[in-house]
Amino acid sequence: MNLIQYFRDSRAELSRVSWPTRQQVLEGTQAVLIFVVALTLIVYALDLLFGNLIRLVLS
Repeated sequence: MNLIQYFRDSRAELSRVSWPTRQQVLEGTQAVLIFVVALTLIVYALDLLFGNLIRLVLS
């Protein structure tokens, strides 16, 4: 398969893709950001907890 045919096929395939709407992209991005912030807070809280526990055990 030559390069020109490859690009033609790629373009034809991309025309069949069901692209998300702007609203769907924004909602998905918002969900990911909320999840990342929540997970970050959980990991931070666990780090504080275990850090303090280790300090208590070692002192």
